[in-house]
Amino acid sequence: MPTNPLRDPRDRRLPRVPEPCALVVFGITGDLSRKKLLPAVYDLANRGLLPTNFALLGFARRDWGDVEFSELARSAAREHARTPWREEVWERLANSVRFVQGSFDDDDAFDELASNLAELEGSHGIGGNAAFYLSIPPALFPTVLKQMQRTGMAESSMDRWRRVVVEKPFGTDLASSRELNELVDSVFTADDVFRIDHYLGKETVQNLLALRFANSMFEPIWNGHHVDSVQITMAEDVGIGGRAGFYEKTGAARDVLQNHLLQLLALTAMEEPVEFSAEEIRTEKLKVLRAVSVPADDDMVQFAIRGQYEQGWLAGQRAFGYRQEEGVATDSTTETYAAVRLGVETRRWAGVPFYLRTGKRLPRRVTEIALVFKRAPHLPFAPTDTEELGHNQLVIRVQPDEGMTLKFGSKVPGSVMEVRDVAMDFLYGEQFTEASPEAYERLLLDVLLGDATLFPRNAEVEASWAVIDPLEAYWASTEPHPYRAGEWGPRAADAMLEADGRQWRRP
Repeated sequence: MPTNPLRDPRDRRLPRVPEPCALVVFGITGDLSRKKLLPAVYDLANRGLLPTNFALLGFARRDWGDVEFSELARSAAREHARTPWREEVWERLANSVRFVQGSFDDDDAFDELASNLAELEGSHGIGGNAAFYLSIPPALFPTVLKQMQRTGMAESSMDRWRRVVVEKPFGTDLASSRELNELVDSVFTADDVFRIDHYLGKETVQNLLALRFANSMFEPIWNGHHVDSVQITMAEDVGIGGRAGFYEKTGAARDVLQNHLLQLLALTAMEEPVEFSAEEIRTEKLKVLRAVSVPADDDMVQFAIRGQYEQGWLAGQRAFGYRQEEGVATDSTTETYAAVRLGVETRRWAGVPFYLRTGKRLPRRVTEIALVFKRAPHLPFAPTDTEELGHNQLVIRVQPDEGMTLKFGSKVPGSVMEVRDVAMDFLYGEQFTEASPEAYERLLLDVLLGDATLFPRNAEVEASWAVIDPLEAYWASTEPHPYRAGEWGPRAADAMLEADGRQWRRP
């Protein structure tokens, strides 16, 4: 009998749709849920990527019923959805929405949640499968996890799966991350824990793997023989908003450097995996993270820079300094900017500096990875012909203008030989007719499918903290360098590259 090609599991024309299941969100009334998770659930449903038998349960302290919660969810999804609004799609989802009110130490509330899940097995045919999203502060993890263990909600079996999604930050240092990992793994099995780093859900981050390993033109020059340095930047033009309580305890290095930027470094520097599978990709990333070297103690003052924004001007408007933000101590030494020079001690990258920087109240919002290539060993032109010629660069733009730029030298039209830098651009939005899904869409779908490719495991988290802890230990006895809002960071960060005869790329 001939086989239907559309049924071939290798055929990517068929979308991946999870088994019948429920998504339980703790802290459903918070910003993350309203702006990201609820819109992502709607967008997945609108794209036909959720199973017919699907249920959404919210758990929070608000004294609401199913109707009030459904209205909140509808308004959040409609305001922030990426795909066009279709009332009939939401109506189908709304029939499967439940809300449980209670505090995280309330046994009765968790008994009710477990009862709701059991009831949905019969009424909505979810098959007992459930993913639990901990959209709550890490300090509350132990309470919630122990309640789930007590009620048996965390137990997987042969005929049902139970998974948990943990938001960053994964601890505050290596010791606390190990403690947190042990706690989560004592309630759920390691394969059922999904540590979410939303940057890994971005299309351009995943395209980095395609760029390197699906083409033959880049890989031969993707090494220290040709690359002079690598710059990874995550800049934000906003301040801390209403997150002073979180940010005062965390700072830029723990908030961004430990996870987002080190994950981008690992994907940039990793070797080719033997296959495109979760286990093999994680293996190669872990090798890189374990090979990262930090500046020596004597070099920290020059190559580990942190800063704090002061009052300034941004986009024509006056911006407060960090210490004037609501909820911030007037003598706070929390950094809003961090820049560091790291090494990757592998044969491919030996001797190549990796410059990482992140900051708030910078001139514009941008995340990019820039490979800066060595200059040509010999230029058969007069020096005046190449005055405006810089280093060749390959720039992967993660956000907001997703795409890639290749910068190289070209002759200027005219009667003389004058060489100047030009740029060749690839833009996702122009090349593909389908809009890129939001990171949380992809990651939520992967959780429900059980695909852990884009989720870091314990060992990666701990290897990242092993990089950050020495930096934090040094910074604990220093004051952050000031920089004005609207500038690209403190002067000391520019001096860091100037000491190596380099300069920051201007995004």
